[in-house]
Amino acid sequence: MFRFLHSSDLHLGKRFGHFAGDLPGRLREARHGVIARLAQHAREQGAGTILLAGDSFDTETPAPEVRRQALAEMRHHAPLTWVLLPGNHDSLQAAPLWATLKAEAPDNVILATEPRPLDLAPGVVLLPAPCTTRRPGRDLTEWMDAHPTPEGTLRLGLAHGAIRSFSEDAVAGDVIAPDRARRAGLAYLALGDWHGAVEVDSRTRYSGTPEPDRFKHEAPGTALAVGLAGAEALPEVQALPTASFAWRELDLHLLEGDDPLSALAALLPEERARRQTLARLVATGRTRLEGRAALERAIAAAAPDFAFLDLDAAGLATACAPDDLDRIDRGGALRAAADALLAEAGDLARSAEEREVARAALARLYSLAQASAP
Repeated sequence: MFRFLHSSDLHLGKRFGHFAGDLPGRLREARHGVIARLAQHAREQGAGTILLAGDSFDTETPAPEVRRQALAEMRHHAPLTWVLLPGNHDSLQAAPLWATLKAEAPDNVILATEPRPLDLAPGVVLLPAPCTTRRPGRDLTEWMDAHPTPEGTLRLGLAHGAIRSFSEDAVAGDVIAPDRARRAGLAYLALGDWHGAVEVDSRTRYSGTPEPDRFKHEAPGTALAVGLAGAEALPEVQALPTASFAWRELDLHLLEGDDPLSALAALLPEERARRQTLARLVATGRTRLEGRAALERAIAAAAPDFAFLDLDAAGLATACAPDDLDRIDRGGALRAAADALLAEAGDLARSAEEREVARAALARLYSLAQASAP
């Protein structure tokens, strides 16, 4: 049985500049920590090789400390062998990067920078398809079909890119043939690019990123432990947890009579898990102005418990009765502002974004009025 770990899309050095405070640094450090977690899984599974199917680095010019510290961590986990494939974010077009990696890589790190076979173990050959540019525009795995190996050899493929018309970068068109494993006689085709784990067929899989970096994929970060008993046997695949942060999109659908606070409480994770959770609450349906304001206050109150907590209420219609506005003010400038915001929130001639800004401002005005009421 030949055992190995399949991972991809570490995106070391990703900046996460759209977040504030110390969170970007925590997220970058979590991505570096993935290296040790992968090594631990490999040892526990009896695997001697870790295949990284592209985008080990987030850019073609990672900071020297990102590059050097990653290689040092991999060196620390010798005799495990790491195989790094150029992906679309760190493609071969970044010649200085790969030249530097070649000069700095320890003996237990293999750079799969050429479409030529690499011997991983006796009777086990890896056929890599390194990304030549960010968007090669062709199937880089085609060469695998015609490359001969001795009978009985375990043929593994390693590639990065779109298949079945999907890609993290939304590149249209099939780039990698979905049946490449069958065409090339591969026992297993390890793919990278898609950040969620996907089984294309019994011999072809995306591992997904080991440390999530967006709300797009529901499954937590994983790596795949793969065992192959022979060229004809189907691979034994086990998903292993690797993420230290959870990215969760929480759907909150309300009817006008619902209590938004109890509905929210049922969705949020337990308190101890919140520090490692990035959550986006997507509120839809309909609620009264009082309910919306209470929901926004509850989100603001809970936010410090989380790594990140955000409310998306664009799909939440806000019903407003005359007595709701009376609770803001019965006249004067505040009431005039409330009336104007209510009109803007229901004005279909305005964009959805403008209407949502008006609804949020009205809810904020309501909250402030209630907070200052005697």
